[in-house]
Amino acid sequence: MEINAEKHRPKHSGTKPLFTNPVLEALSRTHIAIPISIYLLSSAGLGWYAFTHTALQRIMILGLFGLGILVFTLVEYVTHRGIFHMDPTNAIKSRLQYTFHGIHHEYPKDQTRLAMPPALAVLIGSSLFGVTFLLLGEAAYAFFPGFLVGYAGYLFVHFIVHAYQPPRNLFKWLWINHAIHHYKDDTLNYGVSSPLWDYIFKTYSSNG
Repeated sequence: MEINAEKHRPKHSGTKPLFTNPVLEALSRTHIAIPISIYLLSSAGLGWYAFTHTALQRIMILGLFGLGILVFTLVEYVTHRGIFHMDPTNAIKSRLQYTFHGIHHEYPKDQTRLAMPPALAVLIGSSLFGVTFLLLGEAAYAFFPGFLVGYAGYLFVHFIVHAYQPPRNLFKWLWINHAIHHYKDDTLNYGVSSPLWDYIFKTYSSNG
C-alpha cells in the first residue's frame, strides 16, 4: 500500500480498506462498545481484587485509582502527539503513522476505527499491567483500574466527537476541542479526554 506522507485531507464519511488480507482487515475494525466493555469489566475485576485480596487501605486504593486516571491522560497525550503524529521521515514511519492514525484523520467518521481492535488492545493492556505490577507490586491492582477507566472515558469521548453533532452539555467543550485538532490544526489539542496536558505543554487552542 502506498502511503502519502503529506497531511491527509479529512473526509466526513466513508471508509476504505487498510489491508488487502481480509482477516487483517476485519481485525483492524471494532464496534466501540467492545473495547469499552473490556476495559470497564477488567477495571471492575482488578478493583475488586484490590479491595478483597491485598493489604492496601481503602483510601490508598482510591488514591491510586485516581492517579491511574491522571496518568492515563498523560499517556494519551504523549502517545497521540509523539507516536500517532510522528514525523513520517521515512517509508517505515510513514506506513506506521498512517496505519495507526493517518487513516483516522483521512476518514474521521469511520466508526469502526475509533478504537484499537480488541485483540491488540488485550495484548497491549496485558503487557502494560505486567509492567505496572513489576513497578508497583500489589498496588497495581488499584492503579491499573483507574488507568483502564481513563482509557474507557477517552474512547467514549472520542466516539461522541466523531459520531454525533455537538451535544448541549459538558461534552460540547471536548467535542469542539477535538474537532479543532481534526479540521483546523492537527498540531494542537492532542488531549481528547482532557485538555490538561495541552495547557501544560502549550498545545491548546480554543479556536484553532
